[in-house]
Parts: sequence; structure tokens; C-alpha cells
Amino acid sequence: MGYSLVRFREPGRPQARAGLLVDGRIYCLSLAIADIIGDWERFGPQLEEMAARADGTGVAFEAAEILAPVEPRQVIQAGANYRKHVIDLVAAHRKPDDPRSEEQVRHDAAAMMDERASKGIPYFFLGLPTVISGPHDELVLPSYSKAHDWELELAAVIGKEAFRVTPEEALEHVFGYTMVNDITTRDLVFRKDMPEIGTDWFRAKNAPGFLPTGPMLLPARFFGDPQDAELTLKLNGQVMQKESTADMIFSVAQLVSHASQTAPLLPGDLVLTGSPAGNGAHWGRLLRDGDVMEATITGLGTQITRCRDEVRP
Repeated sequence: MGYSLVRFREPGRPQARAGLLVDGRIYCLSLAIADIIGDWERFGPQLEEMAARADGTGVAFEAAEILAPVEPRQVIQAGANYRKHVIDLVAAHRKPDDPRSEEQVRHDAAAMMDERASKGIPYFFLGLPTVISGPHDELVLPSYSKAHDWELELAAVIGKEAFRVTPEEALEHVFGYTMVNDITTRDLVFRKDMPEIGTDWFRAKNAPGFLPTGPMLLPARFFGDPQDAELTLKLNGQVMQKESTADMIFSVAQLVSHASQTAPLLPGDLVLTGSPAGNGAHWGRLLRDGDVMEATITGLGTQITRCRDEVRP
């Protein structure tokens, strides 16, 4: 029987617990999710047996406070990894004196992406684990900007240490998958005072709560092909992002492999795989006070994030 893992609090109980989610009900576990991830061969059969005995007596999912399902030591983030998204960016940022038509610009960008996929390497940067928030937590929009944006992403959760693994070996090191919305403050991405330095991902992506994560962690065996999942993000009910992971330039296996060439990936770590086309910058509509984002990825449940402006003294 299929199941997923969650972290939650029961009504009236402050302690965070791990749970097995089966058919919309949560069954409390005596183990932490980190322990399960770190010793899956031992605990996996026990969880399968427990799921098979699920009798409907667990805590209703809707009645619990759902927390982020993982507490990683490292968050590795891939940028510019969806083909259509990058082509849109190239077209949107072409110089005013570029003599090419938009169609030609897109054609050239597509050819560039094809070459990158065959000969290039992924673009990575790091996020802070302390930025992770729950799948239903309120997102406070920092008052220092009005340019906060969404980026829905599939995240691979490492199951056993991966260091210099090949793409063929990489998925053997993935425990499962969860959903992350990688919030970005667009006007802080590039340093205006030091343009030669380039991107400033620390300031642009690491405000409190900027990585809503979850609601669930689905073991890889139940998720299926990571290159055949659909991501959808709605803003106030309107679809803004809707794309298949098949549009990735580098697959999940390639991303895990490339990241592991530099640093060991540890059990519980997150590898974010990039965001598809349809960010707020594309639509010319960034996050505002009162906005509600509803995000889904095949098999990973629904994430609801309500936004409010920061109120400072």
C-alpha cells in the first residue's frame, strides 16, 4: 500500500511528531523522519506493514497542523533548469538594439538550451535550511521590497550519502520527493552597487519563510518517474505555472550527480530542481498582501500559502 511521511502537531499538543499518511489519515510514529531516511532498509518494511494495517483511526490530515516534512542540513538549488522558462527569460531580456525578431531570439535561445543540455553543466547555489517553513504557513513579505516572486519546484530528498556518483547511480541515493516554493525577491538578485559580482542569491532568497516545503515526503518507490510529474501553481485561483518535469534541461538524476561531484550530499538534504515558466516576473504581477498561492505536484499533495505585508514599527 502506498503512503507518505509527514511532520505534524496534533490539536492541543505542541510537540512535533512524525507520521505515516495513509488515505488521508495520519498514524503517529515513534521515530523521527530523519531516522527513517537514514536507515530506510531497516525501517521501510516496518512502515509498509504499518500502512497495510491502517484502520482509519489515525488523526485526520485536515485536523492536524502540518509542518515541513524534512529538516535538511544542506539545501542545494538548481537555477535556470526548465527549457521554456529560460527561453522566456532570454526573450524578455533581449537588448533594445537587438536586430533579431522575437521569433529568432527564441529560436536561438532554444538552440542554446539544446547545446547546454548535451554539453553543459547545471547551475547551482545554496539556500539556508533555516528558511524552510511549513506548507500552510503564512508568508510575510519583507517590507524592504515589493518584488517578491514565486518559483514552484520539485525537490529530491537524499536518502543515503551521495559523493561523486554517476547519473546512473544517482536515483539510488534519492529517498523521495517533496514540494518547495522557492520565494525570490527579484530586485535583490543583481547587485546594483557591484554589478561585476553578479547574482546575490543570499539576499534574494533567504528571508524567513522563503522556502515553503511539503506537505508530504513521498518515498521514491511510490512517486514513479521524476521526469513525468506535473507542477501547477495558482495565484488567487488563476493558473500561473503549469508544466511537466519533462521540460527540465538536466534531469533529477543529472542534478544529483553533478551536485555530488563537489560536495557530499547527506541523508535528508534537499536538491531543488528549478522552476518552470510562469513566475510573477513573467506575468508582470508579483506577490501582494492578501495573495493566496495554491501549489500542487503530482502525488505530493497541495500547498497553500497566504501572503501578508510585513508590518514594521
